[in-house]
Amino acid sequence: MRHPVFLALCLGGAVGLMGCQKASDAEVDRALKSVNVIDESNLNDIMLTVGDPNESVAYFRKTAAENPDRTDLKRGLAQSLVRAQKPQEAAAVWATVVADPSATNNDRVAYADALLRSNEWKRAEAELNKIPPTYESFERYKLEAMVADSNKNWKKADSFYEIAVGLTTTPAGVYNNWGYSKLTRGEYAGAEKLFFDAITYDPQLFTAKNNLVLARGAQRKYDIPVIKMTQTERAQLLYTMALTAIKQGDVQIGKGLLQEAVDTHPQHFEAAVRSLDALDAKVTN
Repeated sequence: MRHPVFLALCLGGAVGLMGCQKASDAEVDRALKSVNVIDESNLNDIMLTVGDPNESVAYFRKTAAENPDRTDLKRGLAQSLVRAQKPQEAAAVWATVVADPSATNNDRVAYADALLRSNEWKRAEAELNKIPPTYESFERYKLEAMVADSNKNWKKADSFYEIAVGLTTTPAGVYNNWGYSKLTRGEYAGAEKLFFDAITYDPQLFTAKNNLVLARGAQRKYDIPVIKMTQTERAQLLYTMALTAIKQGDVQIGKGLLQEAVDTHPQHFEAAVRSLDALDAKVTN
């Protein structure tokens, strides 16, 4: 008479164990899903930083296509396209990102950056204008300064450059851009100072060194400034200074600088030699 009760208890126990097993499986699935999300997040970060740009583009393009609702993957694709020097494609992807309700002001700044890289200055300016003034970031003000420069709004450009410099610990690039802005305005002394500032923060920034020589040459300062440089860089800077002098009519000074550039360069300096030959031919004729 007790067997049915015992059987019922056994069946009940089995069902209970099955229920526990199902609960356990669900917990395992959730745990594995969490691990997968972490792994994917780490992989995304790796692909955005150390991965080859084209490999990164291929990875995010494939992953974003498989997950069309994932804005973060579209964001990764856009960033990868910028790194791969494909700004027009990047801008198209950023356009879809900023259209998403989850888009941030930072996304819109990145969209404006891609537009500027694509030479879409007016569209970039329009995107920057959509960002509230309360949002402040280095990238935002760096772009604002560049746009103001393009519009020849010098007062606004100087203000934005100054703000951008204060928002980064690595302002060399901003100082260089700011100096170049001053150079194009004919404010050579101001440009010279800013290029010096750029080199102070990044002694390896050759663009700033070359621009510094241009700014000094425009003031007829034809000596190479005391800055850290390699022998090859010195020869190249002498060449830049020589061309600046010749352009301003100081031909003999320029010729001497060209010869010094040829003598300084550790290898054959073809461009300087050609310029010297051209000057000599002109004198002969």
